Amino acid sequence: MARYLISFDDGAMDFIPEEDGPAVSEAAHAVIRDAQDAGVWVFAGGVFPHDEVSVRVVAPDGTVTDGAESKAYIAGVTIVDVPSREEALQWAARIAAACRCAQEVREFAPDPAVGN
Repeated sequence: MARYLISFDDGAMDFIPEEDGPAVSEAAHAVIRDAQDAGVWVFAGGVFPHDEVSVRVVAPDGTVTDGAESKAYIAGVTIVDVPSREEALQWAARIAAACRCAQEVREFAPDPAVGN
């Protein structure tokens, strides 16, 4: 099994009319419930928009700066633990359809030093 990050960028859902929000939310939650039932769900959640909360970047020396100069922000993530990239892509397709926006899929690199 491998873990995959499925994510979409801030602003990707801005085109959705406000009145469609509840239907999109329910569709996305239905996919997550299906992933939970299938035993592949690890975590999912949305992130506050960068213009609503202060984004901070912490440098290796501990310096904290405003992250506003960054050009890309993640708006939502789902992590699944599946046997293949193809299955991760299938889950991403379901999430994309539910959220009405493209999803990026990336595999987490294993780290034998921490047992994964």
